[in-house]
Amino acid sequence: MRLRNRKRRPPKSKPIVRPTPLPLTPPPLTKNSHTHQFTCRSAMRHMFVFIGKGHKRGTMASTHIDNTGEGAGRKGFAGLVVGAIGVVYGDIGTSPLYALREALRPFAADGVHEAEVIGLISLMIWTLTVIVTFKYVLFLLRADNDGEGGTLSLLALLMKKMGRNVPVLFFAGLIGAALFIGDAMITPALSVMSALEGLKLVTPAFAEYVPLASAAIMIVLFAVQSRGTAAVSMFFGPITVLWFLAMAAGGLIHIGDDWRILEALNPINALSFLAHAGTVGLIVLGAVFLTVTGAEALYADLGHFGRRPIQMAWFVLVFPALLLNYLGQGALVLSHPHAATNPFFLMYPDWALLPVVLLATMATIIASQAVITGAFSLARSAVHLGFLPRLRIKFTSETNTGQIYVPSVNLLLLVGVLMLIFSFGDSESLATAYGISVTGTMVISTMLVFQFLRAVWGYSLVVAALLLLPLFFIEVMFLAANLLKIHDGGWVPVALALAIMILMWTWTRGQAYLKRLRANNEIPLDSFIRSIERKSDHSPVTVPGTAVFLTSVPDRTPNVLLHNLKHNHVLHEQNVILTVWTEDEPYVPDSRRIKLSQLSPRFVRLDITFGFMDDPDVTRALALCREGGFKFEIMKTSFYLGRRNLVRTPNTGLPAWQERIFMALEGLAIDPSDYFNLPSNRVVELGEQIAI
Repeated sequence: MRLRNRKRRPPKSKPIVRPTPLPLTPPPLTKNSHTHQFTCRSAMRHMFVFIGKGHKRGTMASTHIDNTGEGAGRKGFAGLVVGAIGVVYGDIGTSPLYALREALRPFAADGVHEAEVIGLISLMIWTLTVIVTFKYVLFLLRADNDGEGGTLSLLALLMKKMGRNVPVLFFAGLIGAALFIGDAMITPALSVMSALEGLKLVTPAFAEYVPLASAAIMIVLFAVQSRGTAAVSMFFGPITVLWFLAMAAGGLIHIGDDWRILEALNPINALSFLAHAGTVGLIVLGAVFLTVTGAEALYADLGHFGRRPIQMAWFVLVFPALLLNYLGQGALVLSHPHAATNPFFLMYPDWALLPVVLLATMATIIASQAVITGAFSLARSAVHLGFLPRLRIKFTSETNTGQIYVPSVNLLLLVGVLMLIFSFGDSESLATAYGISVTGTMVISTMLVFQFLRAVWGYSLVVAALLLLPLFFIEVMFLAANLLKIHDGGWVPVALALAIMILMWTWTRGQAYLKRLRANNEIPLDSFIRSIERKSDHSPVTVPGTAVFLTSVPDRTPNVLLHNLKHNHVLHEQNVILTVWTEDEPYVPDSRRIKLSQLSPRFVRLDITFGFMDDPDVTRALALCREGGFKFEIMKTSFYLGRRNLVRTPNTGLPAWQERIFMALEGLAIDPSDYFNLPSNRVVELGEQIAI
């Protein structure tokens, strides 16, 4: 037995609305039942505060804001739009730095011709239109899970509708999450190196220092993650707005260099280019897809800003700026073919080059910040859905639950980014490794949306197929084009995604095996209570206070309770069998947080339910119980946790290689007392050995 007595972090200053106490009567012992023995009025749901007046989700705000972003008022809505420009579109806004340059590279040997330039620009414009505008901005933003977006959020919604035991959905979610983590490593390295390489035009001597400067920026960026982004985020939107305006101005100035570039607005030129390019066209598609890198952030950040601010930002500023910039780059290359080596920076005069490079560097850092925080949010969702062990999650804001810091993920990303920077050396080489993770994620999201249309919106198989097959065909073409770059570095994101997918699959499989193993050895809870309540000479000594026993199987007697009786021979006056559930929805209101069942005079079953984006604060949830009529004193309450020590055994359970991985992941998991925010000076841990 080990008594934990560590300094506890101060509780968050969250107000609690008093519920109306009602008599405690046993409810049905089912997880999905929402019948409560007392009703908590809608209390503070998690809030998101961003730029300006901020964006708050929930019922405590004086002005309700739904998942569309409406209800914020004019100033609040404008702040959301500016915030969306900075966070949501930071990544896609840096694509013009390298997209056309890489697309023109296969034609460099024979010289660039007019039809090739117009065809490429047409491909880029219509790729932005079809994939970003039609798929994400107009359609996918409506496929939300209680206002939240992203691959794992959509997967959770489908699992809720279709059941958790659907292998296709499960592995699709794992692959999508793994590809996103790989993208989160490549995007910062590629974007920052592309921006700093603009300094070569100012002074060629800087070329050899690009990797070192990029690594230094990345180290600083990852080092400040633990401080949170609340203060810095106020500058993200305005800087990115300035960046888009600079891109639009640069393109607008050069469109007049060759008015033939306006022919690129006709999609026939894109189709004609693909028809005549042959195998080179497939190679070029891999570079063209760089124009939509970061589009997945549109969906992942839906819950942070709402649908309408994201849509407004796209149509008012982002899309017009990208359109003008690509047209300007194309016109510049038509009139000055030598500009194909670096068309973006060559659009600007010498006096503006250094300011543009500095602005581009800031924009790429912002884009990197967006994808890093996206990886943190994905990791938290994966933990709650059972794909990863409990990781240490630090909330860096008292009002914005989206501002989190996950130290282990932060370290993993930093190591991966530094390895990519020094392995590839420049953005040209790293661009060949890019694209597979992005296209793979998009294909996965389209597959999940197909199931969403059928399971949630009730579309027939034929209608859903007719809507999505053209888009699916386009994305598969882009994926095939990027797969051609496997030998040139494209294997890197594939290897990263495969490794992460194996980790998540192993953890899920190991947890399921342990659950089956425990089920064979545990005693039914009702039988135990009947036997322990009988008065006899061997009855345990009753001691004052409350004991809370955490368990994941509420109808079985917790092993930690049995160990306590075996070693200490005592039973508290009041005993709570506590189970924490995670629903397949982002947020659960306080009115559905608690479910109490009186099992006997001395035993109570308590179910606490969180959403997969909620902070699992058990201490705060227990306050709802106390105010609802279930009386206990926190300083007279002991929390009993079981600590398992895994022991490998041959020829049983998991394969040997998965056993090693699972045990290593088990070592990464933080203590339940930290994860559930329990008062550590009231926690008692009892260990047991489990053979796997």
